[in-house]
Amino acid sequence: MIDYFSIALTHGLIMVAAWRLLMRDDLDTDTAAAAAPERPWLKNRENLAPGDSGANGDA
Repeated sequence: MIDYFSIALTHGLIMVAAWRLLMRDDLDTDTAAAAAPERPWLKNRENLAPGDSGANGDA
């Protein structure tokens, strides 16, 4: 009896969470896709001289 209750409870909570996620208003907007993704690993690339790899300074 307890096993059926725990399975029903957890599945019910998952269904409630899925329902709440699917009913969000911002689900249909793509504002994040329009913005350029932030890439911090390329931050210093514009400061490099042409032909410089910047990896270890030996290039």
